[in-house]
Amino acid sequence: MRARQPDRADVVERDGVKVAYEVVGQGDPGLFLIPSTPITHARSWKGLVPYLSRHHLVVTVDGRGNGGSDRPAASEAYGPDEVAADHLAVLDAAGLTRAVVIAHCHAVPWALRLAAEHADRVSGVVAIAPALGLAPRDEHWAEPTRRWADEVDDPSGWALCNRHAWLQDYPPWPRFFFDQLLPEAHSTKQYEDAVSWALDTDVETMIAEREGRDAPNDLDEAEALCRSVGCPVLVIHGTEDRCQPVARGRRLAELTGGDLVVLEGAGHLPHGREPVKVNRLIKEFVDRIEGAPMRGGVWTRGLDRPKRALYLSSPIGLGHARRDVAVVKELKRLRPELEIDWLAQHPVTSVLEAEGERIHPASAWLANESAHMASESCEHDLHCFQALRRMDEILVANFMVFQEVVEEGLYDLIVGDEAWDVDHFWHENPELKRGDHVWMTDFVGYLPMPDGGEHEAFLTADYNAEMIEHIARFPRIRDAAIFVGNPDDIVPDTFGGDLPGIRSWTEAHFAFSGYITGFTPPDPDEVPAIRAELGYHDDEQVCVVAVGGSGVGRALLEKLIAAYPLAKRRTPGLRMVVVAGPRIDPGSLTGLPSDPGLEVRGYVDRLYRHLSVCDLAVVQGGLTTTMELAAAKRPFLYFPLRHHFEQNFHVRHRLDRYGAGRCMDYATSDPDLIAAAIADHIGNPVAHLDVETDGAARAARLIAELV
Repeated sequence: MRARQPDRADVVERDGVKVAYEVVGQGDPGLFLIPSTPITHARSWKGLVPYLSRHHLVVTVDGRGNGGSDRPAASEAYGPDEVAADHLAVLDAAGLTRAVVIAHCHAVPWALRLAAEHADRVSGVVAIAPALGLAPRDEHWAEPTRRWADEVDDPSGWALCNRHAWLQDYPPWPRFFFDQLLPEAHSTKQYEDAVSWALDTDVETMIAEREGRDAPNDLDEAEALCRSVGCPVLVIHGTEDRCQPVARGRRLAELTGGDLVVLEGAGHLPHGREPVKVNRLIKEFVDRIEGAPMRGGVWTRGLDRPKRALYLSSPIGLGHARRDVAVVKELKRLRPELEIDWLAQHPVTSVLEAEGERIHPASAWLANESAHMASESCEHDLHCFQALRRMDEILVANFMVFQEVVEEGLYDLIVGDEAWDVDHFWHENPELKRGDHVWMTDFVGYLPMPDGGEHEAFLTADYNAEMIEHIARFPRIRDAAIFVGNPDDIVPDTFGGDLPGIRSWTEAHFAFSGYITGFTPPDPDEVPAIRAELGYHDDEQVCVVAVGGSGVGRALLEKLIAAYPLAKRRTPGLRMVVVAGPRIDPGSLTGLPSDPGLEVRGYVDRLYRHLSVCDLAVVQGGLTTTMELAAAKRPFLYFPLRHHFEQNFHVRHRLDRYGAGRCMDYATSDPDLIAAAIADHIGNPVAHLDVETDGAARAARLIAELV
């Protein structure tokens, strides 16, 4: 799922060639983003567009040859005159009379030409890793440049950049090329993206564009182009760029009188690998050249400011919100002077509003992570690890919102309950940290699914290694790390490869709060009154079906609805209450029988009260719901989502330790089997480990030490 959908997507057509573009956002000046096509397309800007479009009108283009644009066969169709005409046509169609042009690699000469020949349309240029013949290329390019059209025997490495090698087998080139262009460690997602974009086109188009590009590699011609640019210029260049030497960026800045920002240790794709830094550089540049007015407002002396905290609660499952509200209540009791704002998104905001908590208005800018997870699922299958990886642009977008809120709000304390974006990007950009930071989580360590093979094992270990390196290098980013549970709740696995054991590492780097239920389970003598209040009668056995706050559980709900008539035959007086949650329309569920014993509801406030007095619950394998049931000593069946590493490994390990619940396999459980399991377990007494009830207070005490 994209972090920000375009407001308009269209094409312009010139001489029979269609060029696709998108428009998003509003505000002057407009920004025009040009990728280095056809080896990439407009999606290469995905880490920048959501943030920049909150401040400006942003226009992106798929250059001819890739994305949604046509792929003309003739090399002449990719000449600089054709490309320049395309860009002007897109600017006109988008209604952008004047823009800051942002370009990457060999799109930089196009941007400079636009600025030189149409100075009235361009107010500034941002040149990222510019491809201009202003300095010699590195040695590894010499032979491929000289032998581009020659037949090369058994090419490898840089020699793969060859016409005949491409025609014979093109994919090895982008795989090698982008491996070289992303020298930064832990760049697997950016690498996969770049290769996939390169393979969105065909080899004939790649050859035609390369032979028709006519880039200014002659020194005199390149220098003349640079000197002809009169608008402000910002050059961004990585020192480890193996495509365009940083000397080219330095010379471009000198010739244009522009600003140069050298990114030490960065490769050729800083807008993909370092999106936070590049976003901020572009915004500062645009503000400066446009003479943005000084921000006004009220400043308060530090000692006169109230103590303020910003709380972030993961939207992937409503259980996080309940436990976080419980922690905040305890924290307010310990520190009543502390003002607390929430940066949260739907459906978490539903819980917060019901509790009277104060939600920061910038929450409306957040891209929805829960909706992304729903979009990644199909019939009770959610590859959680890969879905998190594919949420990368959402995490960048949400971090940029968070960082603005923190810098403007002058918060003393940041509490993030699995706020992955904050923890990751503060470690990647440690200079941005503001206030004390508390990191909370109920699992540690990505684990590969068995059918993922060696590649998935490599990827999960790589992500774990990056996290371990972050903590080792910048321990100051987490002022406190709280594991929601106990040491024995941690899986007895390793992080992968030669990395340490998860339990021993977590014990060394976390404090333990014990589990946080978010509520106090009722005593047995309180249950009848609560049941009566909720409308549950003594002569019925109540089965509550719930799948959390996302839309991932639709398939399970429909299978359980199909099992209801069979279960009722086995259990007379069975009442099944199906809770669809805030993201599934109850009326859209299929197979609903007309039986008064079956009730389908949408979002239910304080669902935990229903779960704590039911005779049986049937749920997904999410931790918060299953642990609420364990705490209330209720029998339950749970169905972990297929490919969901957390539910299948971390949650199941914890539930097995407590001896709570019966794990069932969705794929092999037909309605008959489910009906039998309901009949076998409903109303049965349970005997498992007690779940502590003071977890929220313990977590609050750990947090309060920082205030």
